[in-house]
Amino acid sequence: MSLSVITTTDALRALCDDYAGSSYVTVDTEFMRERTYWPILCLVQVGRPRREGESDEDFERDGAVLIDPMASGIDLGPLFDLMADRSVLKVFHAARQDIEIFVNLANAVPTPLFDTQIAAMVCGFGDQVGYEKLVRTICGQGLDKSSRFTDWSKRPLSEKQLVYALADVTHLRDVYEHLSGRLDRENRSHWLTEEMAVLEAVETYRVDPADAWKRLKMRAPTGKLFMAAMALAEWREAEAQARNVPRNRILRDDALMEIAAARPTTVEGLTSGRLSRRENFSGASAAAMLRAIETAAQGVQQKPPKAPPKPDAVQSALADLLRTLLRAKTAGADVADRLVASSSDLEMIAMEDEPDVPAMRGWRRDLFGEAALQLKRGEVALSAGAKGVEVIELGPRDPV
Repeated sequence: MSLSVITTTDALRALCDDYAGSSYVTVDTEFMRERTYWPILCLVQVGRPRREGESDEDFERDGAVLIDPMASGIDLGPLFDLMADRSVLKVFHAARQDIEIFVNLANAVPTPLFDTQIAAMVCGFGDQVGYEKLVRTICGQGLDKSSRFTDWSKRPLSEKQLVYALADVTHLRDVYEHLSGRLDRENRSHWLTEEMAVLEAVETYRVDPADAWKRLKMRAPTGKLFMAAMALAEWREAEAQARNVPRNRILRDDALMEIAAARPTTVEGLTSGRLSRRENFSGASAAAMLRAIETAAQGVQQKPPKAPPKPDAVQSALADLLRTLLRAKTAGADVADRLVASSSDLEMIAMEDEPDVPAMRGWRRDLFGEAALQLKRGEVALSAGAKGVEVIELGPRDPV
């Protein structure tokens, strides 16, 4: 296996110019973020398909490379240009964290995209199937995962580490071609296109501090508690982004909620709680938190978000029937249940005739949503047969 490592801008530009002629490139990254808010890009792996007439030797040498973004003086601009080239499909596995890095560094999502994890769910490989399982199933090979917990920021990287990293894009070529071919044969490519639209939206990767409160677990918050928690969470998120440290390094969730409940007005009060006492606040941080609490108290009171409605006993029973219908439909179509409808989707369908949930839109509605509404109307029934649950068409019922 070739272990070519790109460490200069000129070499990177030559590589990207060469790969720009490919129909697709496989991409993976290695990064560290245990001590930072933003991920630190440590290594980029890129592969391309074999070219017509290319020898095994040339393909092994040139078909996949490693890029060292930590090399002194290297400019990743050519790589970002390749990621933005819409004539080249970018293939990732479980792409969200990789894409977040490109959005952070280049302010753009690599497009167009193909995520093999989502494609595998569409093709019936199960929920959130791992790369190792796909390689073993599709390529008939195992992967050495002993370098999984490598500190990728340390240099030099060993040959074993480089081989491990490169395998993430070499096998990905075969995985992509298998899944892409299957999607085409089964006329499901448009299913994946709908899923990729979410991944290709830059807003998917933006973290607005004003929305940071949504990460908190609040049990029946009062208006004042909610306002204080929302203000503290917004301050903490903005501070974590500005200082590039994990949000819990600024303030842990449980201490945040303790402070929000107490709503102190002095530094002494801020640090008097059982949980907040363990935090090591600077004077500036303490002052900023007190200002956030005061501003929240003086602002227009917002009502806490309403909890989603809960189904009653009859609707819960219907949701269970819908879950059985979902399994029957997804088993017949060989697609992962969770990709089609979530438990909350099923509850909303049980409670409403036209709920605004993903299961009632696009290909999901064609596969399951319409049948779900028919089940509610009594137009289909479920029966346990020798081959599992069967869906029996009853036809429209006469109005009562």
